[in-house]
Amino acid sequence: MKENILIADVDKSLAKELEYSLEQEDYSIDKVYSGRSIFERLNKKNYDLVILELEMPDINGLEICRRVRAYSLVPIFIVSTNNEDINKILAFEYGADDYLVKPFNILELKGRIRTILRRVNHDNKKNTNHIFKIKNFIINSLRRKITIDNKDIRLTSKEFDLFYVLSSNPGKVFTREELLDKVWGYAHHGDVRTVDVHVRRIREKIEKNAKDTQYIMTKWGVGYYFNNI
Repeated sequence: MKENILIADVDKSLAKELEYSLEQEDYSIDKVYSGRSIFERLNKKNYDLVILELEMPDINGLEICRRVRAYSLVPIFIVSTNNEDINKILAFEYGADDYLVKPFNILELKGRIRTILRRVNHDNKKNTNHIFKIKNFIINSLRRKITIDNKDIRLTSKEFDLFYVLSSNPGKVFTREELLDKVWGYAHHGDVRTVDVHVRRIREKIEKNAKDTQYIMTKWGVGYYFNNI
């Protein structure tokens, strides 16, 4: 079954080129050229990935990320001419899963797409050990869902992967570089601050007081670990 990708870019020529190239990889492609059209498409069809240009004509890409994340965990891959670190950090803050600066090599884009989809689909394989409990969490890797004290916690795709890596290895300290590699993949040449952004967002969702953490702990000067005490 083909995986569905939605391309949202004001540059119709580039969108057409991406469509042609990705169809060669056997993806099913739809294209839109406005922010409003993104929401219309997402409401009508299930997509496995959204490729989003930040500079859409009617709605800013960051705002699109925020709105989509309010109801969907579909991976969002940002492409933009903006190479500023703050813009990348804000994109991840608003729920993006990856960020690639234009102009880019189409082979790198394809590699990153494969990494994202492989990660998302990995837990959909049959696995009798897909549910485990730690502390007051229940983690279901098949449904990519966590609950705490019987309350569902909505995590984005990347947040879930980061939480899963830490919680399935309680007490083990991971460096930021290790987490960047495990969660974002070998093809991601990102800033380690991306990890910090996602850890903060997870803490805000699972901790009673995000400033007094009980679960995801910081090992100063090293990285993070899941508290097993």
